Amino acid sequence: MFDRFSRSWSLVQASAAVLRSDKELMVFPLISGALTLVVLATFLLPIWLLRVFDGGFNVLGAVLVFAFYFCQYSVILFCNCALVGAAMIRLDGGDPTLADGFNAARARLPAILGYAAIAATVGLVLKRMKDDDSLLVRLLGSGLGAAWTLATFLVVPVLVSQNVGPIDALKNSASLLKRTWGENAIGNVGIGMFFGLVSFSIILVGALLAYLAAQVSVALAIAVAVVFVVAVLLVGVYQAALSGIYSAALYRYATQGEAPAAFHGLQLQHAFQAK
Repeated sequence: MFDRFSRSWSLVQASAAVLRSDKELMVFPLISGALTLVVLATFLLPIWLLRVFDGGFNVLGAVLVFAFYFCQYSVILFCNCALVGAAMIRLDGGDPTLADGFNAARARLPAILGYAAIAATVGLVLKRMKDDDSLLVRLLGSGLGAAWTLATFLVVPVLVSQNVGPIDALKNSASLLKRTWGENAIGNVGIGMFFGLVSFSIILVGALLAYLAAQVSVALAIAVAVVFVVAVLLVGVYQAALSGIYSAALYRYATQGEAPAAFHGLQLQHAFQAK
C-alpha cells in the first residue's frame, strides 16, 4: 500500500510539472465551464417559464432532465477528451495547441456522444437514489456513485487513445481499474481533498476580509468578494486540468508501465515501474 501512495504522489507531482510547463491546458476546463453554464441557462429558462415541475416530477420533466444531463455530459466529455488528447501529446514530448486537443476530441465525437448517453442515464438513476426518502437507498446511491467514479476515471483517455465504442471504453476503463485501483482512488481522493481544503481556506479568508471591508464600504466588500470568488474558480480550473493530466498519466502507467517522454529528467520514472 505504501508503494501505491508513493506512486500516486509521484504521478500527481509529474502531472503538476506537465501543467506548469503547458499552462494552456487550463483553457480546456475554462471553455468547459463556460459551455456548461450556457447549457444550464438554456434548460433552466424554459423550465422556469413553462413551470414544468409545478405539479411535481412528471414525464416531461424526466425527459428534460435527461436531455440536460446528456448535453452537460457531452460538453464536459468533449472538453475533457480535448484536454487529455493535448496532454497525451505533451506526455510524448510534443507541444500541443488548443486545436490539437479539440481535433483529437472531434475525431472521437460519436463515441463521446454514445458514452454521454450512458453517463446521463447512470447519473439520472444515481440522483434519484440519492434523493430518495430511504436512508438505505441514499447510502446505496452514494456507494454506487463512488464506484462509478473510480470505474470510469480512465474512460476519457481510453476514448482518446483507442478506437473503441462507448461500451468497450467503459469495459476497458473498468478493466484497467484492476491494475490501478490504488493509484486511482488515492489520486482522486488526494487531489479532491487538497483542492477542497484550498478552496475552503480561500472562502474562509475571503468571507472574513469581505466582512471587514463592509465596515468601510459596501462597494469595497463586493470587490473583495469578487476577487475571492474568481480565486476559487481558478483553483477549480487548475484542479480540473490537473485531474485530466493525471488520468492521462495513470492510463500510460496502466497500459505501458513506463515513464512518458515528458517525465524524463523529473526523477519520477519509478512511479511507472511495476511493483
